[in-house]
Amino acid sequence: MTERRRFPAALPLGGEDGLPFSKGMMARALMASGVTAPSAYELARRVELDLDERRTVSLDLDRLHELAADCLGSPMADRAMRRLRRWNHFAELDLPLVLLVGGGTGTGKSTLATEAAHRLGITRVTSTDFVRQTMRALFAKPFMPSIHYSSFEAKLALTKAEEEETGDAALLGFLDQSRNVLVGVEAAIERALVENWSMVLEGVHLVPGMLDVEPHKALVVQCVVAIHDEPHHRGHFEIRDVSSVGVRPADKYIEGFPEIRLIQDYIVERARRNDVPVIENTSIDRALEAILDLVLERAAQVTAVAR
Repeated sequence: MTERRRFPAALPLGGEDGLPFSKGMMARALMASGVTAPSAYELARRVELDLDERRTVSLDLDRLHELAADCLGSPMADRAMRRLRRWNHFAELDLPLVLLVGGGTGTGKSTLATEAAHRLGITRVTSTDFVRQTMRALFAKPFMPSIHYSSFEAKLALTKAEEEETGDAALLGFLDQSRNVLVGVEAAIERALVENWSMVLEGVHLVPGMLDVEPHKALVVQCVVAIHDEPHHRGHFEIRDVSSVGVRPADKYIEGFPEIRLIQDYIVERARRNDVPVIENTSIDRALEAILDLVLERAAQVTAVAR
């Protein structure tokens, strides 16, 4: 039998026949339900104290709900418990999870993908830019020119004839680059599925409708992150410049901002055509909750069909 390495264990409530109660595992499950990290650890600690006071080794969901209401307040506790009741669907799934977080440059995909992976207990996280960088080492510029440019600068790889044949060079260059990069992305996904590992992928190249993962091999959850407000979107590049200590200078992205916005609009339009949810990232916390809701809801749907 293949070792199960796809999801965290079922909701960690403790039990005579199972593992002892774990604050860390409970906190992770709570964070996956949208509870902030400080509140999750506070509630997990309160559960531990309650078990000691009652001299027992386990609790049920009703008791957890009572403790959550005391710690978090009723509205937040109710939301968290609705999601927690779906958590056990992870343990029932016989498929690895592939979470795809697409969207335009500078929309916060990387932050959201990393945080979602942490909350879901997934250790494999990669980006399409990493795949593109790897492919650069394998294919010289004359053989595959588009991968040697940023996504919003890929039009520079086009020949003069190609530029003249298309309505928009920026989109043509981006799509050519995406088709090339997705060959490497599909190989990375296939490797993970062979090993029964869940993974999170993020990147601008995850254009809805361009990547095909066989549904019988994985639970695939795809979303697109967007920032429709232009000043807010532009501000992300300035923040990233400061946080990266100049490694990712804002000037380059501000100069290419018209192309970045054009590509984002195209990705969003493709998402709507392919019924892929578009998540507005005006708040990291709310966007993360939306992604986790998508995963938990999809897992619940799949397990319900399986029954």
